[in-house]
Amino acid sequence: MTESPESSSDVPGRLFLIIGRLSRSLRQASAPGPGHGAISAMATLGSCGRMRLGDLAAREGVAAATMSRIVAALVESGYVHREPDPIDRRAWLVALTAEGERLLSDVRSTRIHELSTRIDRLSTEHRQALEAAVPALEALLGDEERLRV
Repeated sequence: MTESPESSSDVPGRLFLIIGRLSRSLRQASAPGPGHGAISAMATLGSCGRMRLGDLAAREGVAAATMSRIVAALVESGYVHREPDPIDRRAWLVALTAEGERLLSDVRSTRIHELSTRIDRLSTEHRQALEAAVPALEALLGDEERLRV
């Protein structure tokens, strides 16, 4: 199948689809467990440390009620624990438990291994092009987002 010049010049549209599909495919390669939103919240806690529920919701770009449901499920599963905020006893701080850290590490390891396997199957030319594109892709995230990864 050949691409028309018009479709090959639509870099933002193509990247949007490719990144979304690749991300979904890598998530499906992982063992069953918490969903994407929960893993994302755990990754944020893993990189940022304990934080208030509202701050976690803002960082994840979801409503506080949504994050409250995600955290409640993670607490019930033993992946996250809650504690009162010493500065404001009405608020809660959430943090990963040791089990949550293990799960997050396992998920990352599985997804990275799957991605490495796919990269290894590429031609040398494509692997080199992908390696050369990594700094540009990182720049798309911006400084604040890059620190979360």
